[in-house]
Amino acid sequence: MPDTLAHPALPLGDERRFGDDRRLGDDRRIGDDRRIGDDRRDVNAAAVLRAVLDHGPIARSRVAALTGLSASAVSRQVVDLVQLGLLRERPELTGGGAGTVGRPQVPVDVDTGRLAVAGLHIGVPYTTFSLLDLRGNVLYRKELSNRGRTGHAVLRPLLERLPRLLATVPGGRRVVALGAVTGGTVDPERGMTVRHDPLQWRNMPLGDLLSRASGLPVQVDNHARALTQAEILFGHPAARRSMVQLFVGHVVDAALAVAGTVHLGPASATGDVAHLPVPDSDALCHCGRLGCLAVAASDTTLFEAAAADGITARPDRAELIAAVRAGDPRADRLVRRRAEVVGRALALLADVVNPDLLVLTETFAVLDPAYLDVVRTEFARRSHLRRDADLLIAQSRGADALAVAAGAAVLGVLYARPLHATTVAAQASPLGPGQPL
Repeated sequence: MPDTLAHPALPLGDERRFGDDRRLGDDRRIGDDRRIGDDRRDVNAAAVLRAVLDHGPIARSRVAALTGLSASAVSRQVVDLVQLGLLRERPELTGGGAGTVGRPQVPVDVDTGRLAVAGLHIGVPYTTFSLLDLRGNVLYRKELSNRGRTGHAVLRPLLERLPRLLATVPGGRRVVALGAVTGGTVDPERGMTVRHDPLQWRNMPLGDLLSRASGLPVQVDNHARALTQAEILFGHPAARRSMVQLFVGHVVDAALAVAGTVHLGPASATGDVAHLPVPDSDALCHCGRLGCLAVAASDTTLFEAAAADGITARPDRAELIAAVRAGDPRADRLVRRRAEVVGRALALLADVVNPDLLVLTETFAVLDPAYLDVVRTEFARRSHLRRDADLLIAQSRGADALAVAAGAAVLGVLYARPLHATTVAAQASPLGPGQPL
């Protein structure tokens, strides 16, 4: 049985460039056996780690069957991954007893007790800081108001506070990396937010600023792509085949994944759905046109409309949620109207891409299945290709969705290249200059 996977049996997620490290194989040189050997070990380690993530606690023999690796190769990788704090043995689950043939195997599982990753979702009203274990479970989450700040003013208090936030990790775990996600156009290779209109960011060197403040390796990405990565790692099984993620908040973003890999197109964009035209909308977009999805469906437009209609005292998410829960028919109409707009947009996306799964991240569809049903009804009415709306789901993490997405920006790298990622983390100095993953 081969010790190297030419085509891993399990999808390994997004293997884009991280920092100065090029795509796997791009910088291999003839005769550079050390580099080729390192790549092979990382591919094998990723296959083992992913099999345990999906099926653990699991016996080594089962890992070998799932990955196509030899038993000896699996054992070597398990030893390395245990030493790195990524896997742990579970002797209390060892089988045995009457009728058992051969020596009982000690199952292995993802180690959720030794390491953690940090996440930042930088939004318009607030920033969410989180700490996650290696299975994407939220250990700690805190929302920090941005108080209407834009530009560099959004980051200054966050950079000052970041070391104290990182010190809140529970249970003696070691934080190995930081994921930072936000809306707009984000270049993960350069660690830069190229454009975020509501925050008034242009070419913001987010990765470098956060790395210097935290001393950790940093992975920066668009929040829709990070939500997609989280779904692939921890969510619906169909996400591994193909999926589209639509994020509707103060910005409107979408992301696409095929065969377990999140698509990153030219100019660091997955695609731009923000300027799809919405019939009957006269809202003015920052691009100068009327009726773009970015404004017709955005939280900013929704909350301002609620305040203008006297439903809320000010444009505010919490106040509109309270009005909806109190049964205010005006609030219900506003939210349903947006749900219909979102359903039309998803129908168009489904007809163009024809994915196995559509995932919607939108406040009210997550809070109340009735609003998801409105989206599904409009989707089924408008789609020419997929009138069965069962492929359309709301993300299942609730209030933790963006916290998990921020951490998933790092965890996607960790599961794709565990040896490389942990080596980078070990080289970083706590609260000194870090480096990109």
